[in-house]
Amino acid sequence: MSREIGQSRWHAWWINGGLTVLALVSLAPLLWMLSVSFMPTGEAAHFPPPLLPSSLTTANYHELFARTGMGNNFINSLGVSLAITLGSLLLNTMAGYAFAKLRFAGRERIFQVLLAALVIPAQVAMLPLFLLMKQLGLVNSFGGVVVPALASVFGIFLVRQYARSIPDELLEAARMDGAGEMRIFFQIVLPMLKPVLVTLSIFTFMGAWNDFMWPLIVLTDQEHYTLPVALATLSREHIMDVEMMMAGAVVTVVPVLLLFLALQRYYIQGLLLGSVKG
Repeated sequence: MSREIGQSRWHAWWINGGLTVLALVSLAPLLWMLSVSFMPTGEAAHFPPPLLPSSLTTANYHELFARTGMGNNFINSLGVSLAITLGSLLLNTMAGYAFAKLRFAGRERIFQVLLAALVIPAQVAMLPLFLLMKQLGLVNSFGGVVVPALASVFGIFLVRQYARSIPDELLEAARMDGAGEMRIFFQIVLPMLKPVLVTLSIFTFMGAWNDFMWPLIVLTDQEHYTLPVALATLSREHIMDVEMMMAGAVVTVVPVLLLFLALQRYYIQGLLLGSVKG
């Protein structure tokens, strides 16, 4: 028995050690990016590249916000991401609940068509979507970034799978008491969807914050650029200033990374509950 316990412990040590090594390998680029952002100008260009700065300096961050207008781009990304998240939560939740609990003609057929759209690459729809935004007068505006992202097939699917677990008897009882559909949705359904709403909000915010291709297409004025687009522009203008580019990457990556780490428990819980209850 003691031999089996010893083998089990060694097995656990090997697994945990391997996972630790893989985690360090995955984190190494991010840690080096953070280290370079605090290096004096030109130090990262040495060979071999230093792992740690010879002296810590925040000059790259001061230069980044003072000269390149990255602060404005940060506010743009934050505003766009929040608008997309709030609008997406409302629309995806209402649509997912309707597909799960409301009966209307063609419900299953429409949902099947939506699921089929998941296999179509997003890049295929960018040209017609851009032409539509042009007809609506939303090119080079935050509306052109926000409106196409307000509803997603994945969000509708996620909410639908979770909403199917809501007892029909509860909804029927509310209707018999005279409650309207909007009151049922906001006072009964929404509180019960809280776990999946947290998951969807994290997923949507991270996707909107990290989105590069669509803002690059629809935004033409640098004052409207979001952080990923501004970072790409910065890399072209300051290709030799590695330290400043790394500071811009830190400003772009770290906020959303910290958000995910802080809320990952709710994110994973919502995904698991949605898959089990669906």
